[in-house]
Amino acid sequence: MIENILTLLGIYFLAWFKFLAGPVLGSAAGYSTIENILITIAGMMTSVMIFTLLGSKIKALFEGNFQKKPKLIFSTKNRRIVHLWRKYGEIGIAFFTPLLFTPVGGTLIMVSFGVKKRHIYMHMLWSACLWAIIICLTIDKILAVPFVQSLLL
Repeated sequence: MIENILTLLGIYFLAWFKFLAGPVLGSAAGYSTIENILITIAGMMTSVMIFTLLGSKIKALFEGNFQKKPKLIFSTKNRRIVHLWRKYGEIGIAFFTPLLFTPVGGTLIMVSFGVKKRHIYMHMLWSACLWAIIICLTIDKILAVPFVQSLLL
């Protein structure tokens, strides 16, 4: 019983930082599709809540303590993020967060652009639900293929 709870908590905590860890590790641990979806959504939304509330403080801490050389304002990465922001806005950042950014990264990007907290929560929630369902169902379908099952045995 304790082992199952620790496994569940481990998957939950990994989903805070890497969205894809929830569906992949949940399937590997033998959880059902619904359990995988709920664990993944809970993990992402927990990190979104924490980093939305503490985002500006954490960003200032990292910039002050861990940044030795002057940061380039117009780096390739920053240009891509600004381009994505200008083209799609907060909806685009939320949509791409599970795939391109981590839940932490997407949240900090939205906080940096000054998005209201309730908008961050709303957009990240529908994004987490959408991608958790798609990825969990896809993993289940892939694992149901006989060729893949023979590889896992």
